[in-house]
Amino acid sequence: MNKILVWDWPVRLGHWLMVGGFILAWLTSESETWRLVHAFSGSVVITVALFRLPWGFIGSRYARFVDFVRGPGSVIDYLRSLIRLEPDHHTGHNPAGGWAIVLLLALGIATGVVGWAMYNELGGEWLEELHEGLAVTMLTVVFIHVAGVISGSLLHGENLVQAMITGHKRGSPEEAIPSARPLAAIFLLVWVAAASWWLAS
Repeated sequence: MNKILVWDWPVRLGHWLMVGGFILAWLTSESETWRLVHAFSGSVVITVALFRLPWGFIGSRYARFVDFVRGPGSVIDYLRSLIRLEPDHHTGHNPAGGWAIVLLLALGIATGVVGWAMYNELGGEWLEELHEGLAVTMLTVVFIHVAGVISGSLLHGENLVQAMITGHKRGSPEEAIPSARPLAAIFLLVWVAAASWWLAS
């Protein structure tokens, strides 16, 4: 198979913005000095996730939920193929990775909304505990996702991290997306910058 364009710019930018935002939010979560940085980085996570929801319906082929959200049977079959060390190749997200994406988007939004309410002093101590619980749950899913990326890269003989940077994976020519959608990526950057600043202000 050839190297083909699979991930558009919005998917790749959104992925790394969420990674950076989550890491920075986690590192500054216990510091009052870095409170504004924590709020802004958390806002980046939620605004990217909010962008990703409609993009999951109108984005390029492999960005769409219909392409990678599968039922439990498909997830179990894929996990079994991993155990056999003969994983099925998927041009886009595999079924297990697809559900990790959905969970991370949901947790990113939920954690961000609760954090925003805390930041604006709209709740008590229970809200802080909920925020921390959601963040820990999200971190757990992140670890599982990273483990899946590492195992998938090794078993498929394909660098999935590099693919999320370059946008290219192995596939047949007819499976390639026709455009990386650069204008949508510019909109994403403007949206994230403006909405994150508003949420954190």
